[in-house]
Amino acid sequence: MSEFASPAEHYERFMGRYTVPLARALADEVGVREGMRLLDVGCGPGGLTSELAGRVGAENVAAIDPAEQFVAACLERNPGADVRQGVAEELPWEDDAFDAALSCLVIAFMSDADAGLREMARVTRPGGKVGVCMWDIAGGGMTMLRLFWSAMKSVKPEVEGEQQRAGTAEGDIAERLRRAGLREVADGSLEVSVDYAGFEDFWQPFTFAVGPAGQAFAALEAEHKAAVREAVRAEVPDGPFTLAARCWYATAIV
Repeated sequence: MSEFASPAEHYERFMGRYTVPLARALADEVGVREGMRLLDVGCGPGGLTSELAGRVGAENVAAIDPAEQFVAACLERNPGADVRQGVAEELPWEDDAFDAALSCLVIAFMSDADAGLREMARVTRPGGKVGVCMWDIAGGGMTMLRLFWSAMKSVKPEVEGEQQRAGTAEGDIAERLRRAGLREVADGSLEVSVDYAGFEDFWQPFTFAVGPAGQAFAALEAEHKAAVREAVRAEVPDGPFTLAARCWYATAIV
């Protein structure tokens, strides 16, 4: 089963609420402005696509995602955008087609991250910009996922987590952009926060089998599921709370 086979609304409950402020921050770092033609690689249900469309008009935005249900959701949210089903490693656009190519929370899920970045550079014009971000999972800066994986490891010590994936460690995205032949690489961190109404608002999306965390939880025996839930419950306050989340990002010139 794909890590992202669940309905778009389940993804929105799980990770989409982080995408809105993060998309704004990434677009700012890339310098997105009116008059640009833009590509969103791994668009999901369209969080970043909507931010880009709001700045340059949907007719100047293209987007791509491998998940059919996400493509449909992105199209519905962004009528007029060029939204296609496909993968980062084989982008269906001509060379130099865009002023900038962006990818938000996707590099860790590319089957070949370096190939995906080379493709993003290929479809971006000389002098254009590539911008990529991914959660700080290796350093524990993405609090929601850190709480979950810490609880998982307390119940199932052999579980791998996501810290070995592309882009999740500081400096990794920047190094990959340099390897792809891009110049003037700049990198750093983006900080966002999300409000939760309470524990159930936080916990329920983990039961939707979205992404590596959801898939790992879905594979557990019932008694282990209950133990993980209680381990997470012990780490969050009663009532409403806010969690911070840190991303690593890098931008570079083609």
